[in-house]
Amino acid sequence: MVAHVGVISLGSCFPPLPRLPRLYSTKHKPFAVAVMSEDPVREWILSEGKATQITKISPVGGGCINLANRYETDAGSFFVKTNRSIGPSMFEAEALGLGAMYETGSIRVPRPFKVGSLPTGGSYIIMEFIEFGSSRGNQSVLGRKLAEMHKAGKSKKGFGFDVNNTIGSTPQINTWSSDWIHFYGEHRLGYQLKLLLDEYGDRSIYEKGQRLVKSLAPLFDNVAIESSLLHGDLWSGNISSDRSGEPVILDPACYYGHSEAEFGMSWCAGFGGSFYNAYFEVMPKQPGFEKRRDLYMLYHYLNHYNLFGSSYRSSAMSIIDDYLRMLNA
Repeated sequence: MVAHVGVISLGSCFPPLPRLPRLYSTKHKPFAVAVMSEDPVREWILSEGKATQITKISPVGGGCINLANRYETDAGSFFVKTNRSIGPSMFEAEALGLGAMYETGSIRVPRPFKVGSLPTGGSYIIMEFIEFGSSRGNQSVLGRKLAEMHKAGKSKKGFGFDVNNTIGSTPQINTWSSDWIHFYGEHRLGYQLKLLLDEYGDRSIYEKGQRLVKSLAPLFDNVAIESSLLHGDLWSGNISSDRSGEPVILDPACYYGHSEAEFGMSWCAGFGGSFYNAYFEVMPKQPGFEKRRDLYMLYHYLNHYNLFGSSYRSSAMSIIDDYLRMLNA
């Protein structure tokens, strides 16, 4: 949910990078965890990272889950995130998502290089360091490039991802499904509702939410739902631009889903008319788009309720009640 800042300033939108080992692939094979050493980050940078010296290590702000540092070297800069209490699976999932987005050749994302365990416990990820510009970039360019990513990033497996990941610190279940309505109802809304029941004892929102989950089908009448690679957590803190003004997206919660689900965080992303106009020029708007917008926001309101407490309950319940009336459920 919270952005990190990062990556190398080596030129244009997709700059040439050192010839480094491929630690991700389009098949999303699990990352190989680095061999343990006293300082695996430094060891990788000074070997496979092609640097001969690290000239400066400086902290980078912007996150509340992980620590982040910029490593400046004679081979360029690297962005390193560490977490002292969580194993490498979280960063492996992030790297697979970044790698999948990077391989579409559409919108710029930090390229992941290495994931591993820390000798004192915890884990790290090394990635490209992108020098950010002074703004979030052009909204129409962002819309077009995001649509290009959705159009290019497809999966024959259906809806889901090869690994589970997190949305903020909440687990996000990505078990593959051939049915989007089933996937979204069970692994997105249903999972969040069950957490609210277990953690808050909120039976009212759970029961109403389950009624909605069982009644979703009419919202997708006459819609051809294709699986698209989604960033999954696209809010303003995860959107920036590089020094040339090209949009950059980061800190993903990737999976393959209905492209419209990407706008679920639009209530705190600041997307304007130029963004949507440019997006729909590449990915035409589908029938009933407006009726489904709040449905995709609901997932994130439920997650915010789980993460941050009951101040988000009324927004989530209002959406559920509106849909139950609309669907006579």
